[in-house]
Amino acid sequence: MITVVIATRLREDRLGYLEAMHASLTRQSVPWEAVIAIDGADPKLLPAPLASDPRVRTLVLPRPVGAACARNLALNDVRTPYVNWADDDDEFTDDAMAVRLHTLEATGVGWCAGYSQDLHPDGTTTLWRCPTPPGRHEAGDVWTYWKSPSDTIPIGPTTLLARTDLVRAAPMGGLVQGEDYMAAVGVTSLAPGILLRLPVYRYRKHPGQMTHQDVYDVLEPQARRHAWNYGRSLRAALCAPETSSVAGVV
Repeated sequence: MITVVIATRLREDRLGYLEAMHASLTRQSVPWEAVIAIDGADPKLLPAPLASDPRVRTLVLPRPVGAACARNLALNDVRTPYVNWADDDDEFTDDAMAVRLHTLEATGVGWCAGYSQDLHPDGTTTLWRCPTPPGRHEAGDVWTYWKSPSDTIPIGPTTLLARTDLVRAAPMGGLVQGEDYMAAVGVTSLAPGILLRLPVYRYRKHPGQMTHQDVYDVLEPQARRHAWNYGRSLRAALCAPETSSVAGVV
């Protein structure tokens, strides 16, 4: 029912994290597959637990193309009704797939998300509550909780389990960073969904994180503004006329 799409360059400092991500998937109580987009790296570096797992398939890209492109190309290999993006250094909570899949199947909405936790080096976690409140949200409403580009994004992109057709219609954006912001506001603009009041994903905090790199802040304001404008324009184009007029003056 579910495919988890992960892009990776199989960096040595992240291989252990990738194994931990895979281990978190093995603890799920519902069937899943994973497509690992190997972004220009040697596929022989893929850790043995993943290489030997028949549920894990690989897309080997002949040269580095970046996370957004690698993830989008991996969508071609998805063959399940639902998709979840994931990073190679994070992990899922044990009931992440079951609780969201049950919600999707029971309600017929297009996506289901949850809260996330920051996973610290000492193993402790800190809960992150996104600005979007728990409950059902109509198409386009999630973007309204992102008041300005500099504010916290409205929902965690990797907490979203969504219908595959929606993800293909609103995949990763063409950015070197912030591409997942566009994916999140895109999917939530195309269909109603439900945000659960429980954590489903853990973001690992470590020195190798992209957000910890010196160059991260150089493009972040522009990436955020682009994603924010995308969400505003998409909502205005898809929502009813009375909603569009409100979105145009935000």
